[in-house]
Amino acid sequence: MPTVTADRLAWITETDMVEVDRVMIDDLNIELIQMMENAGRHLARVVREGAAPSTVVVLAGSGGNGGGGLVAARHLANAGIEVVVVTTREPSGMAPIPAHQLDILERMGIERRDEPPIGPGVDLVVDAVIGYSLRGAPRGRSAALIEGTAAAACVVSLDTPSGLDVTTGAAPGVAVAADATVTLALPKIGLRHAGAVGELYLADISVPPGVTAANGATSPPFDAGGVLRIER
Repeated sequence: MPTVTADRLAWITETDMVEVDRVMIDDLNIELIQMMENAGRHLARVVREGAAPSTVVVLAGSGGNGGGGLVAARHLANAGIEVVVVTTREPSGMAPIPAHQLDILERMGIERRDEPPIGPGVDLVVDAVIGYSLRGAPRGRSAALIEGTAAAACVVSLDTPSGLDVTTGAAPGVAVAADATVTLALPKIGLRHAGAVGELYLADISVPPGVTAANGATSPPFDAGGVLRIER
């Protein structure tokens, strides 16, 4: 994958990313499901090209980050990889779009389990439990799944390692220690020096350059490819 140095990129805060998402959805009518598809497809690519696993467990939260992980599960399964999905909530407790993604997986016959089978026989865990909208220390089921990733042979996180504050880089509670992180649209400042991030990648979710510029940032050079490896 093409490499870009950290100094060439504009690093943003959680507040900045909230505004980018708002403009995309409210002003441009680019739906969350479209951005989620891009995120999951690129995440699956990084997993396949970076680790070439035969077996993957996807840990998915109930919101947008979890939905991206579920999209990745579909793409990985389509590539012939054995995938098991574990969610933080029952389907009825998930937000509508992630629930839609889970429904697709169930129709495809992809297994959803209550407990993650992390350990021997599982090559890689996809962490899509909590995204950039962390609110305090993870609790309950989310915290338990995050803690369970410590036993994984390899972990790839979507957007940020779950439990890590994307603005400060701090972890107010338990957090995933990722081997790689695929962050979305623009790199978050808290990920720049955080060791728990592992290898850092940046994925294009189709944010127009005008949206990026209005937020005071320069668009990443995605003309070189839909996923960039950031040299920190």
